[in-house]
Amino acid sequence: MKIIAIGANLPGADNAPPRTACGRALERLEGVGIRVVKRSGWFSSRPVPVAAQPRFVNGVAAVETALGPAALMAALLACETGLGRRRGAANEARIIDLDIIDYDGRVEAGLGGPKLPHPRLEGRAFVLLPLAEIAPGWRHPVSGAAIVELIAALPEADRAPAAIKAMNDGGGIFGTEWNGGA
Repeated sequence: MKIIAIGANLPGADNAPPRTACGRALERLEGVGIRVVKRSGWFSSRPVPVAAQPRFVNGVAAVETALGPAALMAALLACETGLGRRRGAANEARIIDLDIIDYDGRVEAGLGGPKLPHPRLEGRAFVLLPLAEIAPGWRHPVSGAAIVELIAALPEADRAPAAIKAMNDGGGIFGTEWNGGA
């Protein structure tokens, strides 16, 4: 299973809200040979590391593609650029952020491509909680830990509603942003 993470905490170039940017990212991926087969609901989460910036909208999607890891990462970066993201300092607020979380259980050091699985996924409730929605049987490719074990290992403060909470899809608002997949 190929899993990507989607997040945003700034309005898009057209001043659209972050959740709209996340939906647009999924639409763009469909146009470049990346088929979204399953997606989580949206979560509202505080920035990690904690900073004086807006909360994020986060989710994950399972995708199918013939692209290898490096080409998939290049497509994700091109999507970010197409949506108006300009890279600056690490962990800054952003219009859109797309990352490969897992690529068919591969373990790669990141030489000539992305490091797989994503090196910080175990400590990120904003990845683990949405991932548990779409892949409750998922296991970390390196440690073998089940998703429920990884979530349980998070500090309580990172799992608390003040840190992360599921968002109401607003009576189907996601369908107005993206019409593919599940």
